[in-house]
Amino acid sequence: MPIDRREFMIASGAALAATPAARGADQKIRAAILGTQHGHVRGKLQAMIDSPDYEVVCICEHNPTVQKRQAADPLYRGQTWVSESELLSDRSIDLVVAECKPWQAIPWGHKVIEAGKHLHLEKPAGDTYEPFKELVEAARAKNLLLQKGWVLRGQEGINAALHAAKQGWLGHVHLVRATMNSDRDQPQRDLEARYPGGAMFELVGHLIDRVLEFTGRPDKVHTWLRHDTGVDDSLKDNTLAVLEYAGGLALVSTTARMYGSGDHRSFEVIGTDGSFMVQPLGGHSRMKVAMREARGPFQQGWQTVDLGPQPRYIADFVEFARAFKSNTPLKQSYDHELLVHETLLRASGMMS
Repeated sequence: MPIDRREFMIASGAALAATPAARGADQKIRAAILGTQHGHVRGKLQAMIDSPDYEVVCICEHNPTVQKRQAADPLYRGQTWVSESELLSDRSIDLVVAECKPWQAIPWGHKVIEAGKHLHLEKPAGDTYEPFKELVEAARAKNLLLQKGWVLRGQEGINAALHAAKQGWLGHVHLVRATMNSDRDQPQRDLEARYPGGAMFELVGHLIDRVLEFTGRPDKVHTWLRHDTGVDDSLKDNTLAVLEYAGGLALVSTTARMYGSGDHRSFEVIGTDGSFMVQPLGGHSRMKVAMREARGPFQQGWQTVDLGPQPRYIADFVEFARAFKSNTPLKQSYDHELLVHETLLRASGMMS
């Protein structure tokens, strides 16, 4: 049976964090964007423009041809374009949103941290572990916030499942299963084929970021990286990883050629006393819940919650604003960011 979404959100504790009310709560965060060629940059720029917590001070695009094209886009109307050195030397800038390719993440990230600015860094952050660890430790040493761009942190259904698991409503969570398929064009396939992990390395970090909140660090990681879609290239485009943890398994997968893939993306949490099924993960999302006994806002048996639209990026910037203005750590700690990167590399066959 359906559950009223408003009642569910209040009772389950799944709502987004409130706007911070501590130090400097009425002062806007001065943000800059470094790079405009990542697929997420438009959504992040729009999220900051729409937020009362942010002022977008300037944007840097290294490629003059790309900058000219972007500047003609209505989304960028009124924005100030600067060089990288001008951006990094501007002491008034609090936050740099680095919209980079994986091979750019570490050098760009270090420039931002060395300039003494907080960092929102696009994913994945390079294809090895130690350079990212050095970047994280540099941020930690300077007490600078470092936030990765994993897109499911505000997904209300996953947040509700995590709340239920922490409350003990699900009993023992022994299986987490998540998939994030895509339908890639050839330029994107070529980009992903640069890495041995292929489609797994490009996309599944979004899932692993949330899976680890239920499982902790996996004891073992088993991975299958296959080329099965019939496209004449070398991309590992049909991939699966199984994470073993004490008392359970987590399965994460992606394939790079699926029509209708967006509506298929899903996240399942299965416990001995209750289960959550969230699908799709973006767009207009729904959640099905089965409870052995009534718990919290949930009745015994199967029920459905219509979650409504699940926008990306907004939750990240709400969380950053909370941490920045209250001078407290981000919910996703430095160690969590390191663990996600490590586990993604293991799942991608790029780290033992």
